[in-house]
Amino acid sequence: MLYRIRHTRIRDVKIVEPHIAHDARGLSFGSFDQEWFEENVARGYTFVQDQHMVFARNVLTGLHYQVRQPQGLLLRVVNGEIFAVALDLRRWSPTFGRWVGERISAVNNWQLWIPPGFAYGFVVRSDVAEVLLRSTSKHNATFERTICWDDPDINIAWGMQVEPLVTMTSANGVDFRAVEVY
Repeated sequence: MLYRIRHTRIRDVKIVEPHIAHDARGLSFGSFDQEWFEENVARGYTFVQDQHMVFARNVLTGLHYQVRQPQGLLLRVVNGEIFAVALDLRRWSPTFGRWVGERISAVNNWQLWIPPGFAYGFVVRSDVAEVLLRSTSKHNATFERTICWDDPDINIAWGMQVEPLVTMTSANGVDFRAVEVY
């Protein structure tokens, strides 16, 4: 078995756990297999773009989404640790307006699948974190929207001990009640 699926509190958001081979020389694992992904996680998606991000401790980015050309995202940490959040923006969904959060790290090697129709964000929990974000459609700034990371209607428990350093694109988020949804 290459990977294992772990379900989150929101059915469509999933954790993909790789099978890791350990020996005296180190470790090895497959980080992605398109055929397996289609058969086990979500059908009909092809990944078209990767974004590699490096942020320092307490940097927070999000909550981002594209109102047109929505992106499915496969989020992976290659160094450090983050707390990643997915927020359901699908008006027809029974989990509309709810969020799920997971600690993703280079130690657990988990990947978080966030399907189209969700906003995402994360806060860095380690000194530095390198995050690889694989997407099913290209980033398009014209369609990008941002929701306030600290919106009281969403009430995300980020687990931060200090005020975060919010990225420039995340600083101008709108209230959840005013966002465009799917």
